[in-house]
Amino acid sequence: MMILVVEDDEMILRTLEFRLKKDNYSVTVARDGREAMEKLKNNKFDLVLTDLMLPFVTGMEVLSYAKTNLPELPVIVLSAADEEGTIMDAFKLGADDFIAKPFSPGELSLRVKRLLIRYTVTK
Repeated sequence: MMILVVEDDEMILRTLEFRLKKDNYSVTVARDGREAMEKLKNNKFDLVLTDLMLPFVTGMEVLSYAKTNLPELPVIVLSAADEEGTIMDAFKLGADDFIAKPFSPGELSLRVKRLLIRYTVTK
């Protein structure tokens, strides 16, 4: 399973990458929204984990692009912004899950696994 992780905070990015690789996923990273868009256009992923606050192109734009062009691709939004409006906007754009920062690596693992199982079964 190939996962695209979009995060501009290097420490969080490394934490996500380490945990997902430990769970035996292949991980591709993007440090900003523009890089994420390029990777989405040129590669096939099974899941996207994206922060909302990103340089160049926002996480909402990454989410919108993914759901418009790759509607079967599950997307988990990560954000320190825990305002209800932000969360609702992400779900309206098609986010499959929302994880508030700081997050528990164990909880992240379970949510990724659950979402991948759900999408794999429905394909």
